[in-house]
Amino acid sequence: MDAVDDAILRELTADARLPFRELGQRVGLSPNAAANRVRRLLEDGTIRGFTVVTASSPARPGTGLEVFVEVRLADGTTNEAFTAALGQGFPQVLDAVHVTGSYDYLLHAVVADPAALDLFVRRLKREAGAGQTFTRLALRA
Repeated sequence: MDAVDDAILRELTADARLPFRELGQRVGLSPNAAANRVRRLLEDGTIRGFTVVTASSPARPGTGLEVFVEVRLADGTTNEAFTAALGQGFPQVLDAVHVTGSYDYLLHAVVADPAALDLFVRRLKREAGAGQTFTRLALRA
């Protein structure tokens, strides 16, 4: 990772549909060089995918309940299976950090309301392999 990669990530975070031509202009690269950098960031796992954010399921701070969920994986659930499940069906998750201590992961997520939080936590347990969770609400940034 270098300053150009950081700039690419900032631009794609703001608009993941940015054409390579425009992305390259913004970060000082040719369209082909920008495309190659994005492909490398995808291949090395820095970029895990692209998602659509809808009004009914906000996934950015300031647009719903911002939560931090500690997750202990269920017996038999691997780190790889858990992170793959997050990447494929949990657009609420802004960040997932593998941590030390009594829990395995710390998730930073945004949900629309308490009912959406309840559904989110239930899905983590049912579909992603979370065995136990501990949730905190962000009161202010």
